[in-house]
Amino acid sequence: MAVKLRLKRMGAKKNPFFRIVAADSRSPRDGRFIEIIGHYNPLANPVEVSIDEEKAMKWLSNGAQPSDTVRTLLSKQGIIKKFTDSKQGK
Repeated sequence: MAVKLRLKRMGAKKNPFFRIVAADSRSPRDGRFIEIIGHYNPLANPVEVSIDEEKAMKWLSNGAQPSDTVRTLLSKQGIIKKFTDSKQGK
């Protein structure tokens, strides 16, 4: 089972917010997921991003592949850098 970290769209029409989830890559965008690891609200000013760092690190270490958008959000939170540093043994 290939796991991806990706966005799940929630909210009303023209008023989206997203959950960052770990999901099977074969499941639909808003379908079944394994675990919620955070949320992202692009309409708030400033943008709201909340990610559980422990859960994100756990999924990354287990081989989950983040989508492009989730990779950007993880990078801005500093999680990707911590993951690569821990992977290199620093």
